[in-house]
Amino acid sequence: MNCPIDRFLVSAVALAAASLALPAQAQDQTGGDEPDYHDHGDAEIVVTGMLRTSRQDALSGVAVVSGEELTAAIRPSIGDTLARTPGVSATSFGPSASRPVLRGLQGERVRVLSNGIGSIDVSNTSADHAPAINPALAQRVEVLRGPQSLQYGSAAIGGVVNVIDKRIPESVPDEPVHLSALGTYGSAADERSGAGSLELPLGDGWVGHIDASYLKTSDLRIGGFALTPELRAEALGSSLLPPDPLADPEIDFAANAVLAGRLPNTAARNWSVGAGLAYINDGGNIGVAYSHLDSLYGVPPRLATEPGEGQEAPRLHMRQDRIDARAELELGEGLFDKLSARYAFGDYSHAELEPDGAIGTTFLNQGMEARLDISQTERGGWKGASGIQFMNRDFNVIGDEAFLPRNFTEQFGVFTLQQVDSGPWLIEAGLRYEHSSLDSLPEASQPQFFSGRRAFDAWSGALGAAYDFAPGWKFGLNLSRVERAPSAEELFANGPHHGTESYELGDPALTKERAVSVEAILRGQHDGLTLDVSAYHSWFANFVYDERTGAIVDGLPVYQIRQGDARLWGFEVQGSLELAESGLWTFSVDGLADYVHASIDGAGPAPRIPPLRFMGGLRAKSAKFDAGIEVERVTAQRRTAANETETPGYTMVNLELAWRPSGNDSPISLVLSASNLFDVEARRHASFLKDYAPLAGRDIRLTVRLEI
Repeated sequence: MNCPIDRFLVSAVALAAASLALPAQAQDQTGGDEPDYHDHGDAEIVVTGMLRTSRQDALSGVAVVSGEELTAAIRPSIGDTLARTPGVSATSFGPSASRPVLRGLQGERVRVLSNGIGSIDVSNTSADHAPAINPALAQRVEVLRGPQSLQYGSAAIGGVVNVIDKRIPESVPDEPVHLSALGTYGSAADERSGAGSLELPLGDGWVGHIDASYLKTSDLRIGGFALTPELRAEALGSSLLPPDPLADPEIDFAANAVLAGRLPNTAARNWSVGAGLAYINDGGNIGVAYSHLDSLYGVPPRLATEPGEGQEAPRLHMRQDRIDARAELELGEGLFDKLSARYAFGDYSHAELEPDGAIGTTFLNQGMEARLDISQTERGGWKGASGIQFMNRDFNVIGDEAFLPRNFTEQFGVFTLQQVDSGPWLIEAGLRYEHSSLDSLPEASQPQFFSGRRAFDAWSGALGAAYDFAPGWKFGLNLSRVERAPSAEELFANGPHHGTESYELGDPALTKERAVSVEAILRGQHDGLTLDVSAYHSWFANFVYDERTGAIVDGLPVYQIRQGDARLWGFEVQGSLELAESGLWTFSVDGLADYVHASIDGAGPAPRIPPLRFMGGLRAKSAKFDAGIEVERVTAQRRTAANETETPGYTMVNLELAWRPSGNDSPISLVLSASNLFDVEARRHASFLKDYAPLAGRDIRLTVRLEI
């Protein structure tokens, strides 16, 4: 695939290389009277990445969820926590296993991070595998794309979700003990959860941290039927379901599940504990942490509607032990001013349990990730950072239903990111080289699997610029070319996977996926108005996708991994307008819209692409109270891939009331919300199980946060 945008990458390479030649003695040429166009305060700083940048200056779509907004948004899964963020949908594989979908891309193309390091789980392998991430302990969540995502590997071709907590302290608390606590009750799944953390100054720069969380839910209550009308009619017409299911008490749970009420097999129980220790002084900091996560959850079954179809209702028992380490060293006033190192090791497993509790299939994953970043001292408006990254993964699936062989992945990357701030102009460039090797190591008893090694060298680059054309207003443009090596799951899968109720076929002959993208942004604020607009277009070569072939093997639908050229484009718009002030109250209106359109040459629409969405709300805010009403409209998705069903649209109404007893600086806050107030039946097109598992019905939720 040829595209004229490629020639811009020559500039990106030149810009990155030139930065390393800057002399250490270069002087800052910014005049003392020059206005600071890019100082937007600490509250809007995006900390994900080597270069901390204000959200206003980011050259692509960026979202930061923190504070009271995060308190109200928190759900058991990170996907549902972010589902109301512009450009974000969710895989919606039940309330516990829901991973973010960014601009229509999911799975291997979206990296989910914990404090800048991968989650070291198998959530990228399949939609039924929950990320080993606990949103209840998050301090903030950041979502970003564009040049900065190059720092995190080619798997970030769709974007990065970084969940940031305080497990390794970064500052010494002013108080003898710093306590954070969160408690939630949600009616839709009878959800009861609590999480808390403590930071304790131990003297002489030492800070300790401990945290714990617990969650328990029942099966999710839904606003309609588990099955779509078409599947209900199919079940009624088959021998699996009598015309009057209620008349026969002996029918199995699958027949009952076509009725309205609750979504079967979605109850969950999980808990976690963690501890950290850090030493902090003016010259830097160093710290280490340990955490353990234990989760037992069910995933909705793909209910059988015809004789011969497979049907299971697996529960997954997931465990992860993880060690994290971080070190930062301030280097002074030379060419480089800071050296940062991060490391994590994770030992992960989950067992897919049969209805009688027997272990059917076990997933084992041991992995580590390390990165070393060095940032340049800012001189003449020029700053930058470079680094190296290494990760490996030893992954195995054991059991009669193993759809992957044992495989080993190793990846090494070198990258640089540079920025030039010159008055109203901000220019940014990034470059990354990555080598990946993937080994398939099947047992002698597994002749169906490919055996051998695939290796890939991937080059990625990006160049962008933003211009402040009026006070408070900015226009930006970024260009990128990204290469991604296929994952082990895409290469080596061959067998039934009952977690997703599918028969998965990979392709060992896959080549690198390439994407050339352009994105334009417009951001600004003036006189009570804030606006954020992003529009993007990507041209893919060798786009990897799974096609539902229409065949049935072992009672399961077959999904075959294929490649083809593709185009993806879309937009995100978010804004708010202050309407009036009356006494202690401020009244405003806000809204967002997002859309993505994806087509594969010769195959038509790409599968599981979210449709057009609108959201708008009215807000009233005072020092002690916030109140709001919000309407979300998701249109029908009729652009479907081969053998993919259409998804009807839906409209949800949500209410929210927040109370801070002592005002804006109150240590305690309470949020009472009603989601899906009118109990509508809603399905996300991005979900594998959309025809079998709708979203939650009416959910009355009370969340209490304490910070002292």
